[in-house]
Amino acid sequence: MIATPLLVQLLRQPGQLAGASLADWELMLRQAALANLTPALYYLLDERGLLDCVPAPARAHLEWARAAFERHAQGVRFEVLKICQALASTGVPVVLLKGAAYAMAQLPAAAGRLFTDVDVLVPKARLAVVEGALILAGWACGHHDAYDQRYYREWMHELPPMEHFHRRSLIDVHHGLLPQTASARPDPATLLAGARPIGGHAALHMLAPADMVLHSAVHLFYDGELEHGLRDLLDLHRLLADFGRAPSFWQELPIRACQLALARPLFYALRYATSVLHTPIPAGVSLAVDAGRPNCVLLAVMDQLFGRALLPAHASCADWLTGTARFLLYVRANWLRMPPLMLARHLFRKAFMSPKA
Repeated sequence: MIATPLLVQLLRQPGQLAGASLADWELMLRQAALANLTPALYYLLDERGLLDCVPAPARAHLEWARAAFERHAQGVRFEVLKICQALASTGVPVVLLKGAAYAMAQLPAAAGRLFTDVDVLVPKARLAVVEGALILAGWACGHHDAYDQRYYREWMHELPPMEHFHRRSLIDVHHGLLPQTASARPDPATLLAGARPIGGHAALHMLAPADMVLHSAVHLFYDGELEHGLRDLLDLHRLLADFGRAPSFWQELPIRACQLALARPLFYALRYATSVLHTPIPAGVSLAVDAGRPNCVLLAVMDQLFGRALLPAHASCADWLTGTARFLLYVRANWLRMPPLMLARHLFRKAFMSPKA
């Protein structure tokens, strides 16, 4: 197996690498950049009071990343408020997902967390109303191919991504967590019923804590794009540490996973958060999530694949099997999202028949 990358060592125990050499810091910053974690690294060190231990050139780079992140966070807040304004007349509650929810709720997971679009969850029955309101406010769908439109609107769990005409901001409007063609389809109505207001923002909501963890797990372990897998695993680490301070959370989490048919992604989330980032998990919880444990052969294979693909996409974090591992997980993600015949037709269409730029 691959030796533990310096960036992972730093995320596990920041104090141990405070005396690292400038060459070590250069390598860590390269790993962090590819994992989309440079600003998060700054906030982690700042929280532990370790910034003064960082060599000056590396610290200057981290300071620049912090400044860029603050501008990013300001833009996120602005766009979320614009979305609220656009949807105010519809009466549809704005339920934020992932990074936007972390940012607006000021959760620890938001510190240095970069993302490219705002994700919202709305009832499927109100999709047309929501889409119309967003179009009137300047957002438009960028997928004009008839097949892509059908792909999103009939099979997926979201509308085609929408981009604002002037500001170029992106919004993904979800009506579920997984595609309608997937074997596992957690009930969106259950998720929306458990959503709660975000303090200080009357029009904004976020998923309940257990549901937020489960969505993060689904996003990571059902998605074949793992270039930023370590960032998403850090999300899980931070969410579990934050929400886990309430004893009831650990009792509710495995129960909620079974209710939503998400026991398998929760099992993987806890397993790899523990093995990669040393996330503290109460002993009883590990037993409670065994409902999602795969058979021993499949688990051994997954350990080899995720053990490589969750590391930064840097040459220092790879071996001769890393590329194969990422490809196999990409194939697996598509397999989980569609039945075999539909998947074969889809891949053939995208490879040979989709319009080219």
